[in-house]
Amino acid sequence: VVGAVVVVTGRPAGVAAEFGGFEGVPGLVVLGHYGAERWEGGVVTAPEVHPGVAGVRVALPGVLERVGAPEGTWVEDKGRSVAVHTRRTEAPEEALELLRAPVEELAAEYGLVVEPGRLVLELRPPGVDKGAALTGFLRERGARSVLYAGDDLGDVAAFAAVEKLRGQGLSGLLVCAGAVGDAPVRELADRADLVVGGPEGVVELLGALGEAVRGR
Repeated sequence: VVGAVVVVTGRPAGVAAEFGGFEGVPGLVVLGHYGAERWEGGVVTAPEVHPGVAGVRVALPGVLERVGAPEGTWVEDKGRSVAVHTRRTEAPEEALELLRAPVEELAAEYGLVVEPGRLVLELRPPGVDKGAALTGFLRERGARSVLYAGDDLGDVAAFAAVEKLRGQGLSGLLVCAGAVGDAPVRELADRADLVVGGPEGVVELLGALGEAVRGR
């Protein structure tokens, strides 16, 4: 029996729920901003935004200009965090390394941390990650088993959380959802029990599991 379905995302919870068309889906919960926000039954709950985010929002453009951020670098304001993307630059990996140290220094100045992703550096409050969000949710629900699927570096913390919980007796399956045509994120693939082809692969896996459960 499936006790709950939870989406753990770096996006705002309400935005993820809207894009996903989750309104009216029973039992579905969205933990947005890596667990800082919660969407359930159409209602979003969240604490106050960390004050450092406002400071970073103002200071970041000047830092990027000072260090010579290459053309194509862009900043995404997520409300509770700020992300610097380099995938649109001519040399994304090199641009990311150029920006890593100054962005980390800026984050520390305002009491934030930098969480790296695929060609992105996200400045956000400390102690907020997918692992902590998932662990809290599983404990809240008294879960005895979990299937977790992820496709980016932000999911590494959730993989680590499931590994830790498995050591405490929880049954857990870790799925790396590598994008079709893309190599899977190595940090996830090396730890995964199963690698599937992107979101479509996850849907196929869940469908097969559903059929197996109904056929029992």
